[in-house]
Amino acid sequence: MDPFRNMGDWKKNMDNFFGDTFWNEFEDVLKPPVPQINLYKFENELICYVNLPGVKDLEKVDVFVDYATLELKGMIDINHSGGEVIKDEIIQGVFERKVELPYPVRKDKINATYQHGLLVLQLHRLVKEGTKKSRLEIKNLEDN
Repeated sequence: MDPFRNMGDWKKNMDNFFGDTFWNEFEDVLKPPVPQINLYKFENELICYVNLPGVKDLEKVDVFVDYATLELKGMIDINHSGGEVIKDEIIQGVFERKVELPYPVRKDKINATYQHGLLVLQLHRLVKEGTKKSRLEIKNLEDN
């Protein structure tokens, strides 16, 4: 007897009960996102730390910024061969990750640096014309 024979029916029933996207909430728990990211928000700036161990050729890492989306693509390759693997915790291989940013950022003002396995991105908030109030200075013509 196959204990997993009815597993498909069980998942289908759960999807019907909780909704089709129910399992998406558990994706980060079951499969951690790669690469790992810390994102810090300031009033007009975002600082993003991206964990990229062992990157030797930065030309093989693509970073795209589009309005309020950060997209990262590349490869983490420790490049080790031989021996028996006892622990394999550092995630390797091709990665692709999209991150929604808390606000739109400028494409023309991005700073990216890489040191000690961390890619650091400095992104600046896009402030559209007319979104901030500017106080008009009133000239007093009666004094003339």
